[in-house]
Amino acid sequence: MPITPAVTANSSSNGTSQAILLELVDEQGNTIGTAEKLSAHQAPGQLHRAFSVFLFDEHGRLLLQRRAPGKYHSPGVWSNTCCGHPYPGEAPFAAAARRTYEELGISPSLLAEAGTVRYNHPDPESGLVEQEFNHLFVGMVQAPLRPDPAEIGETAFVTPKELAERHEQAVFSAWFMTVLDAARPAIKELTGPSVGW
Repeated sequence: MPITPAVTANSSSNGTSQAILLELVDEQGNTIGTAEKLSAHQAPGQLHRAFSVFLFDEHGRLLLQRRAPGKYHSPGVWSNTCCGHPYPGEAPFAAAARRTYEELGISPSLLAEAGTVRYNHPDPESGLVEQEFNHLFVGMVQAPLRPDPAEIGETAFVTPKELAERHEQAVFSAWFMTVLDAARPAIKELTGPSVGW
């Protein structure tokens, strides 16, 4: 498999991993520099570029993931289909497609931009802070999932009613409702009015 520039930029020739860099941005989303991933999330947090993906099946059900228990940030909690950070200089759309494949083993059959949202969410468990300028994407999934167990502990397709019930009973990521609410107009356009998103 060929190595993409994004992977090359974050791997050294001796096989050891280098620090993962995130793209720091201003309030308008303009790039102003880079920071190491963990340091960007340490309180009070540095504003950085991120993305969130919401994929739906042919019935309009949202694909959720429960983050793997071994993740250093928000382990074991439920969240949207996929989220992450572009490498410096990587387009958010390309990063969203890349991470969806890396985490879930699928390529969306449709992926469209759904706006941006800026937020500041501390994680009470870890003390880390999500200070993000987040690019939102919605799309369709039609292929069987092949989740990476290092990234994902569990997946579920849910209707709006099932999501509301699950959200009352289970722990979700601090950013989940913020990104879901921001993406709702595009979600409604994608799934149609009868589904209820």
